[in-house]
Amino acid sequence: MLECTPKEIKERNSGGMINPAKTCQPIGAMYAALGIHKCLPHSHGSQGCCSYHRMHLTRHFRDPIMASTSSFTEGASVFGGGANLKTAIKNVFEIYKPDVIAVHTTCLTETIGDDIPNIIRSAEVPEGKMVIHANTPSYQGSHITGFSNMVKGMVNYLAEATTPVKKEQVNIIPGFVNPGDMREIKRIAKVMDIDYLMFPDTSGVVDSPMTGEFTMYPQGGTTIEELKDSGNSKLTLALGRFASSDAADMLNKKCKVPAVTLKTPIGIKATDAMLMVLRRTFVKEVPAELEEERGQLVDIMTDTHFHFHGKRVAIFGDPDIVTGLTEFVLSLGMQPVHVLTGTPGGAIGSAIGSFEEDIQAMLAQAGVEANVKAGGDLFTFHQWIKNQPVDLIIGNTYGKYIARAEDVPLVRVGFPVLDRSVHSYLPVVGYRGAMRLIEMISGALLDRQDRDASDEDFELVM
Repeated sequence: MLECTPKEIKERNSGGMINPAKTCQPIGAMYAALGIHKCLPHSHGSQGCCSYHRMHLTRHFRDPIMASTSSFTEGASVFGGGANLKTAIKNVFEIYKPDVIAVHTTCLTETIGDDIPNIIRSAEVPEGKMVIHANTPSYQGSHITGFSNMVKGMVNYLAEATTPVKKEQVNIIPGFVNPGDMREIKRIAKVMDIDYLMFPDTSGVVDSPMTGEFTMYPQGGTTIEELKDSGNSKLTLALGRFASSDAADMLNKKCKVPAVTLKTPIGIKATDAMLMVLRRTFVKEVPAELEEERGQLVDIMTDTHFHFHGKRVAIFGDPDIVTGLTEFVLSLGMQPVHVLTGTPGGAIGSAIGSFEEDIQAMLAQAGVEANVKAGGDLFTFHQWIKNQPVDLIIGNTYGKYIARAEDVPLVRVGFPVLDRSVHSYLPVVGYRGAMRLIEMISGALLDRQDRDASDEDFELVM
């Protein structure tokens, strides 16, 4: 597949990408919009854009993804898509009957300069229905940027501060994670006996059960009433700097809801940090159920430490997930030697994000040196591995080509995972998710050890 990737690294002055480690903004915006109950995402652009985004999400979640499109033709591309969007809004409400339409733009509409807010204001929106929007040009950022922009759109259009005293409830912005992760975060809040509003919430939407009947709008998702009430919460917990912090900051400015930004709770340290914030804010004791899970995780990490100690690992994917994974593998005694995200921004000295600084700080504390890059691509990632081989790769499905070319085990984590199933139902966050990750990583390393072992070294107990 990629055996011809050169080992010699040369500076690319063109600025081009080879095998980008990301996809475009509208996919993230579409996924975020699916996290609103009875919401139909709407792609303001051509049919092809909408079809690609739906297909990509459908292949990852193995669940039908519903969305509509403005269906641009040559005329709309030249003269603007205002008429198309107005007609689409009218038809979608009449035919598909959502409670809310979430419009996201594409590179075409951003290039021609459609004024989406004014178009929405002049559209026919039935009483009691809503249209929200987010600007998501495909040629900037990544799907994580698009997710963040759509969640900001939810806050901008819907959040309200209507009570004189903030309620004893927490807003949880989970970031671009699977519905299984969202379910686990909500379970932890329930066990802590804390009232919460999670938005967006795709659990019960893209992991809905098979009933034998088609349901246009499954039972899951954050309701409009809950989104409005988010302005009355005591705290917003933004899990993941890149996907969640901007919306939390906007909610603070708009409704005076204090915000705390934490890492995606992957591993023991990040999960501890989340629980401590909840404990201090709501004056709750950590219940025995969670203490038991944490103790089990510590026991597993102790029992299996020799599987991981000193193993060299390369990690790529979305910035919030990669940050959490890097911190976790360090806690297992592994050495992350290549760490890369395709989402731009976050380079050292950049005003946007702080991916490279966050990773380098963790590595320095552990005494580990590594290649770290934001806005990188898988060609660079592959060249790093050719020059400094690793024992394991952690990333999405696109890493399988590098894994095959370099004969290195791959653990699939993140988005998209297109060649395996069930992953979206099972968490990688929280103590339970950390146990699952240990099983996945340990299994991959030990399978490789078994495969390479001579007959006299082929062990029954490992």
